[in-house]
Amino acid sequence: MKTPWWFTRKTPLAFLLVPVSWVYYGLGRVVYGFRRMGQITSRRPIICVGNILAGGVGKTPIVREIARFLDAPVVMRGYKKTAQTGNIGDEATMLSAARLQVHTGDRKSNVILLNRQKASGPIVMDDGFQNPKIKKNISILVFDEKIGLGNGFLLPAGPLREGRSALQRADAVIIIRGAPAKKNLIIPDGIPVFYATNKTVNPYAAGTAIAAFAGIGYPKKFFDAVGAVRTKSFPDHYQYTDADVEKLYAWAARRGAKLLTTEKDWVRLPAAAQRQIPFAPLETTIDDDFYIWLKEKLNADI
Repeated sequence: MKTPWWFTRKTPLAFLLVPVSWVYYGLGRVVYGFRRMGQITSRRPIICVGNILAGGVGKTPIVREIARFLDAPVVMRGYKKTAQTGNIGDEATMLSAARLQVHTGDRKSNVILLNRQKASGPIVMDDGFQNPKIKKNISILVFDEKIGLGNGFLLPAGPLREGRSALQRADAVIIIRGAPAKKNLIIPDGIPVFYATNKTVNPYAAGTAIAAFAGIGYPKKFFDAVGAVRTKSFPDHYQYTDADVEKLYAWAARRGAKLLTTEKDWVRLPAAAQRQIPFAPLETTIDDDFYIWLKEKLNADI
């Protein structure tokens, strides 16, 4: 689905949905309690990189950088598995392309499997902050500075999976820089805050007219970064067909523009389209202070 337009601002529709969000949250707490009864403790340290917003904050590149730094395997759901992504999902395909060991499917089963190996290093869990089945040694929440907490409401009135109080369960927060910053992103005292920067690398020469398309949580960030003259949004994790690609070519040609997409979208394109349509790589840099903190935290927990 596309990110609902009211998630970023307090509209009349958002206020109308607030009572529904209370019911949704209450049911979620009940499910959380039942799932916690089957919690396991891993022999290897578990580093959970999650969020409290429903998608689109740029978590996967952060997971990639942390797993690279630690040379750690990644466990994740592998959302929207298809033949186009090797049946592991778009985000898992991106992480695998970075030469990381990625395990998709049931995270609890994969943690048990990794614990049977001789290795003793940490395991990085992509998402799962709301999943109590696995005890975490370190929980890191990721936020986009421009998105903040969206309109501040719980699903479906807003983007929040949990309320602001969930921040108290985090060991640290990583904020991806972006201007203008959303003023409602206030981190409680005592929780370390680190920053990351993203650089979108445009493969085209300066001055090229770009028709950008994307099926991600908040596509406007990508469109602005590449200076697109035409933009088209698709639902998050959208699986592109040959017919879609033909329409995209015609759509771009009407403006004399070149097609461009994100890496996450590119892995969901048909193989023939991948040879013709480039993606704009996203280079993510996390402040060095974070890695110092992470090493100290891991050593303290061993």
